Amino acid sequence: MSIHGHDVLNMMIESGEQYTERSLVEAIHARFGETARFHTCSAADMTAVELVAFLAARGKFIPATDGFSTHESKICRH
Repeated sequence: MSIHGHDVLNMMIESGEQYTERSLVEAIHARFGETARFHTCSAADMTAVELVAFLAARGKFIPATDGFSTHESKICRH
């Protein structure tokens, strides 16, 4: 089963927390399991580490004092 990257962004928004790449991967593992695979509108079969790098490269994170967060506006709606 593959989980959409939007689910990870929504998890981040719901938590209200700031993350580092490492803490986000840990949160993804805690919520979805360490063996979960992820997809987006343009990529598939990613690990949590690959998904975090993918989202970062596409500007889905908002820099913050102690890491980064995201916002609903960063989730595509197509």
